[in-house]
Amino acid sequence: MQVPLLDLRLQYASIREDVLSAVTRVCDSQQFILGSEVEQLESEIAAAIGVPYAIAVSSGTDALLVALMALGIGHGDEVIVPTFSFFATAGSVSRVGATPVFVDIDPETLMLDVGRVRAAMTSKTKAIIPVHLYGLCADMTPLTSAADGIHIIEDAAQAIGATYHGEPAGALGTIGCFSFFPTKNLGGFGDGGLVTTTDERLAARVRLLRNHGAQPKYVHHVIGGNFRLDALQAAVLRVKLPHLLDWNRKRRANAATYRELVARAGLADRVRLPVEPAARTHVYHQFVIRVPERDVIRAHLASRGIGTEVYYPVPFHRQPCFTHLGYSCEAVPNADTAARAVLALPIYPELTSDQEQHVIDSLAECVA
Repeated sequence: MQVPLLDLRLQYASIREDVLSAVTRVCDSQQFILGSEVEQLESEIAAAIGVPYAIAVSSGTDALLVALMALGIGHGDEVIVPTFSFFATAGSVSRVGATPVFVDIDPETLMLDVGRVRAAMTSKTKAIIPVHLYGLCADMTPLTSAADGIHIIEDAAQAIGATYHGEPAGALGTIGCFSFFPTKNLGGFGDGGLVTTTDERLAARVRLLRNHGAQPKYVHHVIGGNFRLDALQAAVLRVKLPHLLDWNRKRRANAATYRELVARAGLADRVRLPVEPAARTHVYHQFVIRVPERDVIRAHLASRGIGTEVYYPVPFHRQPCFTHLGYSCEAVPNADTAARAVLALPIYPELTSDQEQHVIDSLAECVA
């Protein structure tokens, strides 16, 4: 039995005619950059997520970049980030000229350790970027308390639809950043992203920066960037958006099935499952387990036709481009431990119960 990590062909087959109709609509209009498709997507997604302002941009990375720019963060500033995340979280900070400050993660959630955040704050700290990792919101209440008015930029690239005490990811900090990369829970047919905020003036600033800082055309008040979303991507996302709630529900159901199968197979003491703390709704962009001898287990699963991935094998403090910052591994032990053990299993909505059974049966062959 083949169980790919993700099979987008199944999703596409269920919405194919609607997608083709939407793409044709854009082609017939010959309006490909911003325009009504993007405006309608922004309105629809703001309503769906539950935020007052949503600004579509060219990628999740550019969402982080323009968020930092909109907050005026640059040379001489420090931004606290977890050392365990996708590269864009830290890379965007460096791109605006600020210094990323790497903080270790909580060993349970694999997200920012709030106590270590407090210790890392200085007079130069201008923002904190918690990552809502794998589809679970970071613990925002103590983090907001620790921030004490410092801007919080939510890296919600993996967490569209996730909630924290009933509030949506993207509305928990100063500004939220989402990705529409094709593999995301809500993915386009290429790159795309979104910035969300509850601050009207900040939303206007992001819109200005998105289009080279020009308003009106050819009059540039600030130096922005080309962060515009294509109309074709917006059209595809508008087709997919009404399905997001159901797709997230199915991901959660698949996660529950995995938990049952792991318990039934007697693997609970060998396989560390993802946590879902009270009052947080996990949308399982990834179902990441932690296992000993991860690489051996991954190779065994591959031999059984099962796709997996490691998110993330190299924390920021070990990246060659950040060696000049001088971090020692002793300062961030939890991130290094996680990087050696994490393994993402297939969790996409169309996954069948037989496929999940095959995954856990195969896992049991080498960890029982």
